[in-house]
Amino acid sequence: MAQWTILLFSLYGVVHGQELQLPTVQECCKDGRDRALGGQDCTILPLISSAHICRIAQEQCCAAAARDQLCDNGIKMAREQGACERPFFQGDPWETKISKTCCDCCMFGLMTESQGSGCELQGLLLGRRCTHTAKTCCGKNTTEEIKPDDLKKETEMPEANVTAKPPEGLDTCKDSTCSQLCVGNGTCACHDGYELQKDGVNCGDVNECLTNRHNCVGGQVCINTEGSFRCQRETSCGTGYELKDDNSCYDFICTNTVGSFRCHPREKCAGGFIQDAAGSCIDINECVAHTSPCLPGQTCINTMGSYTCRRNTVTCGRGYHLTHDGARCEDVDECRAGNVCGDHGCINLVGTYRCECRSGFLFNSITKLCEDINECRHYPGRLCAHKCENTEGSYQCTCTIGFKLSHDGRNCEDVNECEANPCSQECSNVYGSYQCYCRRGYQLSDMDGITCEDIDECALPTGGHVCSYRCSNAPGSFYCTCPPTGYTLAPNGRTCQDIDECATGSHTCSVSESCFNIQGGFRCLSFTCPPNFRQASWGSRQDASVGVRCIKACQPNDINCNLDPVHLMTHTSLSLPTFIDFSQP
Repeated sequence: MAQWTILLFSLYGVVHGQELQLPTVQECCKDGRDRALGGQDCTILPLISSAHICRIAQEQCCAAAARDQLCDNGIKMAREQGACERPFFQGDPWETKISKTCCDCCMFGLMTESQGSGCELQGLLLGRRCTHTAKTCCGKNTTEEIKPDDLKKETEMPEANVTAKPPEGLDTCKDSTCSQLCVGNGTCACHDGYELQKDGVNCGDVNECLTNRHNCVGGQVCINTEGSFRCQRETSCGTGYELKDDNSCYDFICTNTVGSFRCHPREKCAGGFIQDAAGSCIDINECVAHTSPCLPGQTCINTMGSYTCRRNTVTCGRGYHLTHDGARCEDVDECRAGNVCGDHGCINLVGTYRCECRSGFLFNSITKLCEDINECRHYPGRLCAHKCENTEGSYQCTCTIGFKLSHDGRNCEDVNECEANPCSQECSNVYGSYQCYCRRGYQLSDMDGITCEDIDECALPTGGHVCSYRCSNAPGSFYCTCPPTGYTLAPNGRTCQDIDECATGSHTCSVSESCFNIQGGFRCLSFTCPPNFRQASWGSRQDASVGVRCIKACQPNDINCNLDPVHLMTHTSLSLPTFIDFSQP
């Protein structure tokens, strides 16, 4: 469109030899806004002027219009659906982000108004756009779509001369003579754009252009209308266009004539169509061109030259459900819908919920459950002296074998196991355990370490040397024995001593026999003198020796006997052992 406009301007300048009039900043801004509302990308706008200021105004006004349109989508979603999830919006991520932000801010305003908190939002630093959107939705809680121009007028236009309506049921304006509004007790008021006259009944138009209550910008002229005003730009549309009351430029078709040309209005298109730059009638997408052509809860479907409205099949996101009329989604109060948190507390949030967990539990935002905190794993070595066992919502300290839990429930103290008499004989308590001991003659069992078993001293490697004759085992000890005859046990209890039967007189020798002691018994000996000898005397029986003395006694006339040098023979026997002192050979 702009390219055709520039071409017409150029032709006109060539024919008439005059300078081409450049568009104003207001025209550049309007061109950008129109292209944004037509769905054109604001980053690839065609140039309509070589002036840099025009380029800036064109791009920024286009971007502002695009943001306003995206914000309108968010406000519409908040009022109609009550849900602001980003998947509900179409477009690039930056577009859905703007729509969701305005939707959230509008929902904030609607919820603030429903709670009766007022729409001033004092002390909340929400940002200018969010604060403005929240206040607008809070102060205008209807399903009517709010346009950016309307939002601007609501903040800049003076308040109407209307006071609060009287309570229902009190009709104090019956038979009122007010020309416009009655606010009770016969008091009259006027609509926006009017003011009450001195008679207190009639309303007169307010000239916003004279009272400076308009919002026309530079390059526009304020024109007063009945009950309102309009802003008309000061500059014309240029050759080939006609300026309309709505500040739009109506295009003409140039028809060449001999020596000149004529401008004819373009052929008007039927309803639902609009002319393109070439003059052809193209379909208007009412679903895009109009803010909300369908009722809430309906979807707009464009058709050739018109559009239809189809009832929405609303799919609510998680945490929302359809209202009874099926027109929008509203939050589900999960805390009332079911026992979602068990025996924990429950807090409902918009679109979700949160569990207030008891001590010892932690809320998992993914599973939406209160999960037990394993204190033993979170605080290793800091809770219990020995062992820590996790329990549901808490923990418990335990001790190793040989210890018991102290009164503080955390430390461990030694157990005196000997008090329970675990050993068969002697017990000694040690830190964390105990030790069994045995008395002399017993040894600790290798099987259980508790029982004391008798030591068989006779079976030890040195057992054969304990007793001189025979070793007999006894519980915890032993004793030595000797042969049944001829020996007696010594005072040391181990050695066997020989019994001297000859000395004790316990022998059985006759009078003519001599008693000779031997180890373990005795012998009876009989000594006789050889021929030519006679017995002279007997040895003492009290000694340990037995002796017989034979003296030479030759027969008469026995020369050989007399010549024999042997005159004395002595027979001596010594008992063994003997303690006789031999002083002579």
